[in-house]
This record gives sequence, C-alpha cells and structure tokens, in this order.
Amino acid sequence: MSLLRVAVIFGGCSSEYKVSLQSAAAVIDHMDRSKFIPVLIGVNPQGDWYLYKGPTEKIASDTWEEASFCTPVAVSPSRTGPGLMILENNKAVVFPVDVALPLIHGKNGEDGTVQGLFELAGIPVAGCGVLSSAICMDKKRAHLLAAAAGVIVPRSFVLEQPLPPIEIVLDQAEALGYPLFVKPVKAGSSFGITKATDRCRLPDAIDAALCYDDAVIVEECISGFEVGCAVMGHRRLTVGEIDEIELSQGFFDTTEKYTLKTSAIHVPARISAGTSESVKQAAKLIYQALDCRGFARVDFFLTASGEIIFNEVNTIPGFTGHSRFPNMLKAAGWSFEQIVTDIIERAMTDD
Repeated sequence: MSLLRVAVIFGGCSSEYKVSLQSAAAVIDHMDRSKFIPVLIGVNPQGDWYLYKGPTEKIASDTWEEASFCTPVAVSPSRTGPGLMILENNKAVVFPVDVALPLIHGKNGEDGTVQGLFELAGIPVAGCGVLSSAICMDKKRAHLLAAAAGVIVPRSFVLEQPLPPIEIVLDQAEALGYPLFVKPVKAGSSFGITKATDRCRLPDAIDAALCYDDAVIVEECISGFEVGCAVMGHRRLTVGEIDEIELSQGFFDTTEKYTLKTSAIHVPARISAGTSESVKQAAKLIYQALDCRGFARVDFFLTASGEIIFNEVNTIPGFTGHSRFPNMLKAAGWSFEQIVTDIIERAMTDD
C-alpha cells in the first residue's frame, strides 16, 4: 500500500499565525511516517505560499521562511491531476498530494477559504469543509443554528457597519445587563475580546473588537465556568473527555490560553458523570447541526444550576502537546499519533 502524501498547511494571514506554527510542528512530529509523507506548505503573513523542505524546528521557531528551503507553490485547480504547482526550470510542474490538512487558525484558514481551494481541486480535506468552517467562524450564525437545534445560547446582539448611534447601542447593552463580553463576530483565540463591566467601557470594547472584524457581537456574561468537548469523525463520532477551565481572575483571554498564568485546565472536568454525558451529547448535536466533520472542539458554559450554554466551535483547535483538543482525547485513551492518523484516514473515507 503506497504512502499518502499529506499537505500540511501552516502559518497564514491571521492574527493567529504563530499559534499555527506551533500546531503544525507538533502534528508533523507526530505523523506516522509508515503511513504518511508530509508535504509542508508554509503561508507567510503576507499570503505567499511556499513548498517548505526544511526542518520542523524552524517552523516552531518561525525561521522557516528561507530561500534555500522554500519554493513558491500554488494549488492546481485541475481535477485531472490534483496537486501543487511548482516552477522548475521555468516550467510548471504538478506535485501530487492525496489529502490536505489545514492548520491555519483564524481568518484566511479556519473560515472555509483554504478548504474551498482544496475542495475545488478535488483534494480531500482533513477537517471541516467550506460550509461548516465558515459558519463556525461566524459567532452570530453559529449561535442561530445552535439555538435552532435546541441548545441554549447566550443572549446577545450584533453590531454591523455602519454602526448605529452609540445611544442605541448603550440602550441595547442595558437591556442585557453588565458585565458584557464584546467580541469580533469572526475571529479566534480570544483576539479582540473585552469584558465590559459598565457603559463607560463599552465604546472602547467595541473599537477593540472592530480591529479584528467589521462586525461585533455583544453578549451577556454567563455565570459559571467553561467546559469543552473534542469531537472527531463525520458519520461515526468519537468524543474525548470533557475538560474544564478554572479561572482565578478575569476571563480566558489570549494570554491565559497560551500561558495559563492564573488559570488551570482540568481533564476530565470536575463534574458529575451525568453532566459530562450531557455535555458530550450537546457537543455531538451542535457538531452535526453545524455540518462539522473530521475534527472540532465544541465549547460551552456550565452554570451552577447545571445549564449547558453554547459558546463556540473551533474547527481547527490548537494542536500542540499542551492544547486542549489533543489532551481531551488523550484522557480518553488516544495518543497524539493516533489522533493525527485517525483525522487523516477519515478524510479519505468520509467516515
């Protein structure tokens, strides 16, 4: 049986560029070389695509973009010979790949754009497709579909350009009640999110969110804590153990996600077996309602009364050794290598 050529796409035009490098390096190091040949595609912050043939450690240290290791590359849209186009001796040559594994977090990677590029070429994509990637990146539409599926979502309102007069916005915020979370509608890793504790802080919070997107969601603050569930597959679903985020102050912002300075993550979550099972069922319901496949992490708030309230879906969650997604599956008995193998193989069978 021939080895599968797996295009691992990393970097990207995103505020989460450096996070992507860490995820890609971990996945490459845990890829079973008896089954797969990694074909590394680096995308720099300017959006230039390269076939990268250097060591993995240069990806992790963000020193990968060297001329000796990089060849400009593009995805061939032709389905008669799907693969990557590179220029050799002034001639375009197609370099075949069997499956694409996008590991670009956030915009221009996790939002369906890269997925569409490979789907157009007829190359299977490991992970969520165009529709689910785009929907899950959009907090407004993801919440609408989750609510339609019967899952509780936070009360919120969305501001789009041109923004209404600030007096109207403040009145809407008062109706929800402070504190409030102000978020970009389409962004990840908590970039641009602010906890507004009163009306004086709301305008600045909206401006901060607008730095990352042209639409803003203002959301009620849920009293409770965050839990998450790792889900893999399409027709046959696999779930990891539920994890729990313990905060000593503030909220789980970008700094806390990658340093855990004042927070801790417990896997399994310190909740009852019954509650854990309810979270898993809600995660699978949302995963299917939003047309997810391959893999994703579904996040919730859990209140003191036991209410499970939907937060968001990450269709390309962090994939480092300390990231939540692999650790939830590790707690369920999966090694990192098994996770990577399963994700790639299921992309070839749509299982």
